[in-house]
Amino acid sequence: MSKTVETEGALETRGIEQVPDHERTAKTRELFPTWVGANISVLLLTMGASLVVAYHLNIWQALVVAVAAPVVSYGLVGLIGIAGKRGGAPGMALSRAVFGQRGNLLPGSLIWIARWGWETINAVTGAYAMLTILDILFDIKANSVLDMVTLLAFVVATFAISGLGITAVQKCNTYATYLFGVFSVLVLGYLVANTDWSKVMDHSAGSTAAVITGIGMIAAGGVSWIPSAPDFTRYLPRTASSKAIVGTAVGGAGVVVLPMVLMGAVMAVSTPDLASASDPVSFLGEILPTWIAVPYLFIALIGMLLINSMSMYSAGFTAQTLGITVPRHWAVSVNAVISLLFGGVLMLVATSFMGSFIAFLSLLAVAFSAWVGVFGADMLSRTEYDGRAMADTTRTSAYWYKGGFSPAAVAAWAVGLVSGLMFTTSDWFTGPLATNNVIGEYGLGWVATIVISGVLYLVLPKPAAVRPATGAPAEESETLAV
Repeated sequence: MSKTVETEGALETRGIEQVPDHERTAKTRELFPTWVGANISVLLLTMGASLVVAYHLNIWQALVVAVAAPVVSYGLVGLIGIAGKRGGAPGMALSRAVFGQRGNLLPGSLIWIARWGWETINAVTGAYAMLTILDILFDIKANSVLDMVTLLAFVVATFAISGLGITAVQKCNTYATYLFGVFSVLVLGYLVANTDWSKVMDHSAGSTAAVITGIGMIAAGGVSWIPSAPDFTRYLPRTASSKAIVGTAVGGAGVVVLPMVLMGAVMAVSTPDLASASDPVSFLGEILPTWIAVPYLFIALIGMLLINSMSMYSAGFTAQTLGITVPRHWAVSVNAVISLLFGGVLMLVATSFMGSFIAFLSLLAVAFSAWVGVFGADMLSRTEYDGRAMADTTRTSAYWYKGGFSPAAVAAWAVGLVSGLMFTTSDWFTGPLATNNVIGEYGLGWVATIVISGVLYLVLPKPAAVRPATGAPAEESETLAV
């Protein structure tokens, strides 16, 4: 990332305030490794295996899922990321312009809580990667004490990277992109040479409903990044290409998701237990030779560190918008402590990691999608954000609306959220409309959430349009078409 007044040192000090135009010197190409890093997760291998074992898809259907999922989810990430270059502020700060200063606390709180679960899952996976490396290299077997030690080490490292700020995150993502590429080629080559391809190709096809549900499962991870997209685009100049923002998001995610999901699907043919393993990492030590497994596990560990660092980086902004009045790097520590506590419970108590993970993904997607529908619909007509109004949380703010709430945005968000949950099914929760209709049977509860909340927001009467009181001139009008 290009250096600015606030980021040229080791520690980024800027919080949720709007970035001045003279500091917005980043390049869209710098977003590519960001979205690569956001997807370097060994869990994609396990989810790819689930497509074969749980969803009964063949390799060609798994290919469709692996292509469609990042296009759908990271297409939305890129589109919402356009708001970052328009407003120069984090996503949940820009959200104040849509929901109102008080109204924004509702989706903000839910998104913040949902991030606890996402960061917990990532922390546990990272700890499992460390445990597997110790087992392979030193024959040190996991136990309750070692579980907690590795989890603590992972969370502390995550806090260090995310606390430093966006420059540290993006530099780490750049290095990880090259390492991941090299070792993924090695793993792919090994699988090509050692897989019984006749067995892979002979696998029978699954249903269309299963394909669409599989797309939703893989896409849910990308959906969780949508509210954070402006956090990583706010240093872009107003003139940055919207097409490039979307393209780097889809491309960066796609180059990771496509091969890893396919590799997981191929691995599942010879190791079907992969999809239901209580430990989603150790299987790599069993399937791959040590000379490939160990470095690849190191890359997986680095990837999980980066994913959690990015998530905690954004969570720090969300915490600040909720009124936690501490510097961003200390706001990050709140999520670090929570992921440590919840991660300990998951590692010591949970019996089915993947079952818990997939159930969480289905609910996570709905929780984030309600905000996406409203915020995205608002972007169709809003090309500017008033930095002074976003920072003013009192009644004098132009974004105070009615008692601090935008009735249209809050109502559309709430109705979309409830409606989406009614169409959603998981191991933890099944909505009353999750069966006997296409939406429920095809796992489209999160899509219904976006559509319902977005359309409702468009048709409801909204507060008077807000124009910037002072500041930089408006950027040229543009649409979300790419």
